[in-house]
This record gives sequence, structure tokens and C-alpha cells, in this order.
Amino acid sequence: MSDVSLYGPTREELRPLLSPRVRPIVLGALLPFALLLGWQALVTKHWLPDYILPSPRDLVLRFQLEVNGGRFWLDVGTSLSRVLCGFAIGSAIGLVFGLLLGLSRLAELLFGPLFLAYRQVALFAWVPLLSMWFGGGESGKLAFISLSAFAPVVVNTWRANRAIPEKLRELADVLTFGRLDYLRFIALPGALPGIATGLRTALIYAWIATVGAELFFDIAPGLGGRLNEGRDKFEVDLMLVALLLLAVLGLVCSRGAAFAEARLLRWRGR
Repeated sequence: MSDVSLYGPTREELRPLLSPRVRPIVLGALLPFALLLGWQALVTKHWLPDYILPSPRDLVLRFQLEVNGGRFWLDVGTSLSRVLCGFAIGSAIGLVFGLLLGLSRLAELLFGPLFLAYRQVALFAWVPLLSMWFGGGESGKLAFISLSAFAPVVVNTWRANRAIPEKLRELADVLTFGRLDYLRFIALPGALPGIATGLRTALIYAWIATVGAELFFDIAPGLGGRLNEGRDKFEVDLMLVALLLLAVLGLVCSRGAAFAEARLLRWRGR
């Protein structure tokens, strides 16, 4: 007699899928899988024309065409290099400025209100001015991405330094720490959780700004440039492939930043 149940798999057979580690993966895949089936049904039943919504198979074929044509690696590499370069510049400047605001009452009084006023301006409102100052090429794109990474690092570093317990400040006074010693032994270790959060947020903002820079500045290699190309040529399959790649790479950046933050805080705990 067959061991297969007439009523489907038993609870014991499904137990591996119901484990706490596997369950989030299974549940997280249900909705995308259902959307994919619905998408394929819309195209198969001809409820939507192909030029409005290509089938998943068409997107796979277009993705293969992009990979085989060599443009894919150039665009992905260009976008990733932009986000990392802009993130490094903006976060480095933001870290120094945030420490200055957090460690100096005078600097906070002088520059704090100006920085808070700057934060009220939407990021994309700076595009025309940055285009005039740096041009619409690579310099303008990097300036825009750096600007997006700057504010989160400043805010979190500033707040983290202000939140350092007063007992540690008193201990530094008793030990007659100089400014460099205070920065090394008190300020940076004490503010590390906030700095890590700011860096993680800055990387996410930098990725969003990279897409915006590639869309709104001069057309150049990059996934945002391919989106513009797909729009101009009315190639919906190209635009959807670029959007899916942006989503995947953005998710990788977000998860990578969260992993790096966790490792950094774990190292601090030791």
C-alpha cells in the first residue's frame, strides 16, 4: 500500500516547511509567486497587450539578451560604483560634521540651525542647483548622491554624541583626557550604535539617489539610463528588467548594510 495520503501531505511531512527558520521564507515567497501567476494569466488570456505588459518569459529573454550583449555588466557596475563612491564621500563628510556638532556647543549653536533648515529642503530640489555648479555629468551625479548620504550620518552622529552619559564625560574630566583622547575612548565608542545606524540609512538613501541621478542628469551608462532608453524607445520589457534589477540590488544594499551594522555592533560589544 502506498504511503502517500489521499488527502495530501500530512502535518509531519509539512513540518520542515513550518519550522521557524523556513516559515518566513515560505510566507515571503507566497505573494510574489501568486503575483507572477496572475501576471502570466493576464498575458496568456490576452487581457493586456504585450506592449503594455510583457510576459515573464519575455522578461527572461530580454534579461538574457542584455547579459549576452555586455551592456548589463557595464550598467550594473557603473551604478554600483556611483553609489559606493557617493556614499563614501557623503558619509565621511557627514561623520566629521556630526562629530563637530556633537562635541562642540559653539559649533552646534552656529551650524545646527543652518543644518536643520537645510534638511527641510527636499533632496530633489537641489538637482537644478547641482547641475549648474557641477554640470550634468559624473561630477553632478556624485555630488547629488553624496548629498543624500550626508544628512543621515550627521543626524545620527550628532544625536549619538549628545546621548553619551554624563558619567562618561565626568570620567574623561577626571582622567584629564584631551580632545583626541576623548574622541578615541569616549565619543566614537559611545556613539558607535548611532553612527552605524546613520551609515546604514545613508547607504539606502545613496542607492535611491543614484537611481534619481541617472534619471534626471545627463544620460550615461547605468540602470537609470537604461530606464530612460526603454522609455524613449517604448521598450517596456527593458524598463521592467531595469526596475527588477534596481529592486534586487537595492535589497542587496539594504541587507548588506544591516549585516555590516550588526557585525560592527557585535565587535563593539566585545
